[in-house]
Amino acid sequence: MTSLAQQLPPGRFGLPVLGESIAYLRDPAGFIAGRQQQYGNLFKTRLFGRPTLVLIGAEAVRFLFAHEGQHFEMTNTRNFEVLLGKNSIGVVTGGAHQLLRKQLFQAFQPRSLAQYVVTMTTITQRYLQKWERLEEFTWYPELKQYTLEIAYKLLVGVDTAEDESLKDLYETWSQGLLTIPIRFPGSPFDRAVRSRQQLLDRFDALIEQRQHQTVAPHDVLDILLEARDEAGAPFSCAAIKDNILGLLIAGHETLTSALTSFCLLLAQHPDVLQTARAEQEELGLPSVLTQEHLKQMTYLEQVLKEVLRLAPPVVRSGQRRVLETCEFGGYTIPQGWDVFYQISETHQDADVYTQPDRFDPQRFAPDRAEDKPPFSHIAFGGGMRECLGREFARLEIKLFAALLIRDYDWVLFARAGLDARRAALLTTAGWTEGQVSATAGGMIVSS
Repeated sequence: MTSLAQQLPPGRFGLPVLGESIAYLRDPAGFIAGRQQQYGNLFKTRLFGRPTLVLIGAEAVRFLFAHEGQHFEMTNTRNFEVLLGKNSIGVVTGGAHQLLRKQLFQAFQPRSLAQYVVTMTTITQRYLQKWERLEEFTWYPELKQYTLEIAYKLLVGVDTAEDESLKDLYETWSQGLLTIPIRFPGSPFDRAVRSRQQLLDRFDALIEQRQHQTVAPHDVLDILLEARDEAGAPFSCAAIKDNILGLLIAGHETLTSALTSFCLLLAQHPDVLQTARAEQEELGLPSVLTQEHLKQMTYLEQVLKEVLRLAPPVVRSGQRRVLETCEFGGYTIPQGWDVFYQISETHQDADVYTQPDRFDPQRFAPDRAEDKPPFSHIAFGGGMRECLGREFARLEIKLFAALLIRDYDWVLFARAGLDARRAALLTTAGWTEGQVSATAGGMIVSS
């Protein structure tokens, strides 16, 4: 009988304890690409002191998602557990997660989304007019303000343009999600924890205010205050606040990345922009758009799908912990190991996508439909933990894109000695906000 060691996936663990962590941290994309070339789409390593399995490709991802909760469980860093809160949809696991998901979904059903369109349109048009007046600006920080304003308005009915302190609190809190989770006075993590409490205090005041209002704005907070579970019990105040924080980060950071990539990629591919604009002219839709209007924009849908494939807005890897020893691809996956499933590399699978490095929206046309294999396109994750706000995000991205390409042209210019193409790739490679905003500039004018 073959021993467990012989059944393990190919790869190497590297140094004791450290494993291959240094090489990974130095260049995550290069590390994964090198190991994939050497070992294939399934390999072992040791990262951050833990034995780790790396999965790439639709088949591997499908296996992972199909056995969520049985063989695999979501894991989080200490940062996320502390800063999102124990009641957050991003932290809760198992049956409690599924119950919470059903409750929160009430804020993202079609009837609610249809009402969000008006607010999204008003804010989008205001920012487009602002950028036209500015003429020269940097896409990433401007889009970050834009998406944060929409998130605050639709989640808790607050206008960040009238309360700058909310932006500052959010920034300090969100930056803590990626810091070392060691708390001492003045540390980034300490400042994030303090900002979290101040945000929760603001939410407390909003909740108390809503309880005395006869007519409340139609936002997510209002929906959650009215929501009931199957037994008729309401959300606890703590659960509402933790999940508002979680939805803020989900409805802001990833959308900023996706919209920046859209603006950069279409500026680099004017033929795609012209085809998308021609579709708008052919449809002849009114200036005020609805969800039904957006559904008619089939080519724009292909463009956005290709943007999300080539530049997925979420982190490079999704992470799980192995709950129960299982097998995949003829190899044993031992209990207790960590599992990384790779989003970017799955989107670059040459067995699924023709010339995967090329920006080609036509790959999603009905006659090609290259994403037909299940889980070959996982920009929003999949399985039991697929992004709860997926349709909210798709709505905001598509509405923004339609309004932008209808009336405006924009060009990129180089900064810091980088040409426009390299600047555009900074967001797709997972660079930080500082690196992006220092290099990716643009100018917008009426078309």
